[in-house]
Amino acid sequence: MSNETAVLETSLGASLRRWRVLNRIKQEALACDLGVSQSRISRWESGLAQPNGVERAKITRLLRARPQTAADRALLDLVTLASEPVHLVCDLTHRLLAISPARAREWHLPVAQFMNRPLWRFASDGIRAMEFKLVDYGWFEPMSADIVYETERASFPEMTIPESRIRISRLPLSDGSFARLVREAPRDALRA
Repeated sequence: MSNETAVLETSLGASLRRWRVLNRIKQEALACDLGVSQSRISRWESGLAQPNGVERAKITRLLRARPQTAADRALLDLVTLASEPVHLVCDLTHRLLAISPARAREWHLPVAQFMNRPLWRFASDGIRAMEFKLVDYGWFEPMSADIVYETERASFPEMTIPESRIRISRLPLSDGSFARLVREAPRDALRA
């Protein structure tokens, strides 16, 4: 199974800024830790520049979801025990962190083959389109609202994404990173 990453240029700078602001870290301090200038951090956050491969890897390691505390594990347990189709991914990398049995039944391979791997390669055109619009909906702001949108059916040998209305919620983890809860939204739910 491919490990296609989903750390998109459109989300990396905004994610970095959100992480830095919520953790009360100044651009100068982060620049020192990453071995770059403060102005480079500013350009990344504003989208005027993109980090190179080594810098991108450092930022991804810094921002990727690492559910480690008891509270984080409780969240994973809640998803794993949910009766409805739901899954939890790293908000930055789209790595699968937890999945409900109902969602797992929709997929064609054992869950172990998906865990801690990016699900981006399975994104439908509708999911991909919404991912590029997240910044427009305030997704990377400290207090973002859920986003509801529609996606078309997409079939892969490993899984099928049904035509559905999806609700995504951004959940903070104890280390300052974020997870994304993905579930179906009722048909009468407000659209993004």
